Amino acid sequence: MSRLFRRLDIVWPLTRFATWADAVVLIAIAVLIFIGAELANEAPKVISGPRISLAPAALPFYAVLSVSRMAAAYLLSILFTLGYGYIAAKNRRAERVMMPLLDVLQSVPILSFLPVVLLGLSAVTSENVAAEIASIVLIFTSQVWNMTFGWYQSLTTVPKELQEANAIFRFNGWFRLKTLELPFAAISLIWNSMMSWAGGWFFLMAAEIFTVGDRDFRLPGLGSYLQTAANEGNFRAILWGVGMLVLVIIALDQLVWRPLLVWAERFKVEMVSGDVVPQSWFYDVLRNSALVAWFNKKVLRPAGESLDAWSLRRLPAVAVPAGGNHVSWVSAAILAAAISGLIYGTYRAAGMIAEVSPAEWAAIGVGLAATLARVILALLIALAWTIPLGAALGTNRKLANWLQPVVQITASIPATALFPVLLLFLIGLPNGLNLAAVLLMLMGTQWYLLFNVIAGASAIPQDLKHTSALLGLSKQERWRTLTLPSLFPYITTGAITASGGAWNASIVAEYAKFGGKTVFTVGIGSIIARSTAAGNFPLLLASTLSMILVVVVINRLFWRRLYRLAEDKYRME
Repeated sequence: MSRLFRRLDIVWPLTRFATWADAVVLIAIAVLIFIGAELANEAPKVISGPRISLAPAALPFYAVLSVSRMAAAYLLSILFTLGYGYIAAKNRRAERVMMPLLDVLQSVPILSFLPVVLLGLSAVTSENVAAEIASIVLIFTSQVWNMTFGWYQSLTTVPKELQEANAIFRFNGWFRLKTLELPFAAISLIWNSMMSWAGGWFFLMAAEIFTVGDRDFRLPGLGSYLQTAANEGNFRAILWGVGMLVLVIIALDQLVWRPLLVWAERFKVEMVSGDVVPQSWFYDVLRNSALVAWFNKKVLRPAGESLDAWSLRRLPAVAVPAGGNHVSWVSAAILAAAISGLIYGTYRAAGMIAEVSPAEWAAIGVGLAATLARVILALLIALAWTIPLGAALGTNRKLANWLQPVVQITASIPATALFPVLLLFLIGLPNGLNLAAVLLMLMGTQWYLLFNVIAGASAIPQDLKHTSALLGLSKQERWRTLTLPSLFPYITTGAITASGGAWNASIVAEYAKFGGKTVFTVGIGSIIARSTAAGNFPLLLASTLSMILVVVVINRLFWRRLYRLAEDKYRME
């Protein structure tokens, strides 16, 4: 457990509040929005998506389409995670740029990018292809950041004795990844993958149906089915859609996530096994299947042996030091072209921002304050119940065996699917829309906290639990001296992800269409959504950059200090 704190300072490697990397990222974001807005002028003026059938018979086909998009986005996410996190963890020079870059990227409200991405792609390709690419990109951005942070943290907290053992055996990069790094990070990757799928379900409705002025982008799927049913006020169709979604989530839980969690138990770093071993009927079926055994013997094992042999021939046993600072003329030309493009794009984007009126800037300021208040309230409510429940689920295996699947299924049900029902009951109450917005933020982000707390509690070594019992510590003393210090970095990481998710969720929480009506409240998410619907790209750019700046400032001023507190006060070595 102590090693989880050893290199927390690397997660926030900057010694200054901001660096040139932050400025470059923000400029690049502004330039991308400007390019998308310019391409949007070339897009068709009127776009009508395919008709979405609300017949229950269409739901199985729609479910297959949605799961396929989620799987494609997850495949991209895991490839990005393994590559980006590995480079950042192994190359100190790259780390100084890549981790602040990741910090800024996770703060970007992707829903504000979706219209320019859609319109830009529709200008150069067909509407269906543009909508498919944009939906996968949106789901990808809702899945990838927490997985990358989790993989990076695992790589930077591998126990020193295990690293020394690998060095003694002179394992090359492939064998080190195969025998040490991937097994050590397996539990974190699985839990973060489950959170990523839950986040993907949350944005599914926005990913499959999107309207920009007279342009209606939609794709057949569960998300578009639920959104269409909500727009028409068809509660029967909403119930059918939610029911199919629950069935899909239960199937994924039983056939994918629960077997993976049982399989990952072998990778726990502890000297004493747990009292209750998690079970999975499907994992037992696969383990005892003759077909699976044959596939493993005839396909997987020979492929693995071939890959091992290739790595022994091609990869050195000891990492080769990086080369000097020599820069080829090709690299210099590419860098010069990129800088020139950024300078020109900055000039044009600044001209677009100059079109924003003082009244609109004032509205952005008020909206930021209102949304910040909702984010804080949602985060406080989430902390109040996720910490005790997550700690109980992570430390009490009997409780976890029957309650954990319920939590996983509930977390995967997108709050956006239930939001129309919430609106129906709350819209007539005083401040009902504000309450509904807070509830949607809470429903969409509380699971990041809960899953992180469960992962942190599950990672407490069993021998430390036995030691605390032998010492006769009371529940309060055990909580204060063992559980809370162990959970602190996980709570901080979960809170960062949850707060960032709440800012993104504000775009769908503060502006909604239901039963042919459009309702909205004061907030930066509402401004982004309304400027998107109206095609007001200058206001969209200004409000998006304002949200990013506020989230980054909060991360640097508040969350980084909590990481430093974890390092200084709760360091155990």
